[in-house]
Amino acid sequence: MPASSKSRETEFASFREFYPYYLNEHRNLTCRRLHFAGTALVIALVVTAITSGNMSWLIAVPFAGYGFAWVGHFFFEHNRPATFKHPFYSLWGDFVMFKDMLIGRIDR
Repeated sequence: MPASSKSRETEFASFREFYPYYLNEHRNLTCRRLHFAGTALVIALVVTAITSGNMSWLIAVPFAGYGFAWVGHFFFEHNRPATFKHPFYSLWGDFVMFKDMLIGRIDR
């Protein structure tokens, strides 16, 4: 399908353009909280792997990150995770939303 015939909601020229869409896909508070927990666990796992020198901790990273997020989407938000169509922007969005929740810019 030519790029010009794609719907507006699936085309993003930048992360700045994508992030409002991403937030709209995360309106449910429980979904956002599950994302926050998953992202915090991902950070903890990466830090543990680095500080311990035991890289096997990294095996759990995708399960922690995606597990919490997908439960939030399928059971609370009732939509498909943005990861399926926008994997890199979605990953970036997870960390930006985590930061925004941490500093109180977004309800947590």
